[in-house]
Order: sequence, then structure tokens, then C-alpha cells
Amino acid sequence: MAKANVNRLEKLYKDKIVPELFKEKQFKSVMEVPKITKIVVNQGIGDAVQDSKRLDDAVAELALITGQKPLVTKAKKSLAAFKLREGMPIGAKVTLRGKKMYEFLDKLISVALPRVRDFRGVSKTSFDKQGNYTMGVKEQIIFPEIDYDKVKKVRGMDITIVTTAKNKDDAFSLIQKLGMPFVK
Repeated sequence: MAKANVNRLEKLYKDKIVPELFKEKQFKSVMEVPKITKIVVNQGIGDAVQDSKRLDDAVAELALITGQKPLVTKAKKSLAAFKLREGMPIGAKVTLRGKKMYEFLDKLISVALPRVRDFRGVSKTSFDKQGNYTMGVKEQIIFPEIDYDKVKKVRGMDITIVTTAKNKDDAFSLIQKLGMPFVK
């Protein structure tokens, strides 16, 4: 039986990073070594209130970037100042796990981030107490699947990397070893 094709980053994690972290952090068991459980890509589309076509464009672009159909998020509360009523679609999100998660992270680190103008690295301070990492991307056009000529509006997105790490330090070590370019 042929072995299923394993992503480059997943192979790096299993073959090199797990033993390194196990030795470095002196865990009692290999099961304690932190791993990435999921990546959530979220895009708020504020102008979807006026024009629902904008939401369709954003959903299509997010599907191209992640390779998975996005879930349309709806407003939880009505806000008169923004002409927003409860239940109106205002964004899109995708939760990636397994193979697609590793493919997206690999693409983000090796292709998309280097395409950011004046890129000096991602912030080291964006970890929460549970060891999850959240970063913002200002433009969706840094991803190779997006055709710049067909983009109607440049939008940003939030990318959250959820790990099993118990603290910030373990999560930082894991994500840094995966190749995330942090600010020097």
C-alpha cells in the first residue's frame, strides 16, 4: 500500500521538530510536545451590509486561498450606528485542520509572507496565554491564487494558529521551528 503524500511542513514537524522540542523543553512524554491543532482564517467584510455581492467576492477569494468552503459569519447584535441588524452576514471564516492546515501554513510562511511589501517579520507578542498565535494580514493579494487584476477591493484577514502548547514560550518555539519569520 502506498503511503499518502505528506506535506513538507508536516514531515519536518514529525521528523525533526518533535525530537528537538522534546529534548529542549525536557518533556516527560512525546505526547506533551506541542502541536498545531487548527488554523482559523477570518475575514470581516464590513461593506457587505450595503452590497451583498462584496460578501460573495470575499467568500470566493477565501475559498481559493484556503482550498476549503468558508462559513459566512452573521452579526450577533443589531448596531444602529453601522446600519447593522442581528443575523446580517458580515464576514467569512474557514477552520483548517490536518493536511489542508499544513498546506496553508506552508504557503503562508514560504510564499505569502515574503510577498508582503517592506516585510521585516511577524510580531513575537501576538501569543495569548494558552499558546495560540494570531496575526493579521493587510492584503489578500499576497496569496498566489489571487489574481490582482480581478480583485475589486483589497481586504485583510486574521489568521489564528491554535496549538496544544501550555504557554507562550512552548508555542513560540514550535511556530519558530516551523519556519515562521519573526521580527529579529
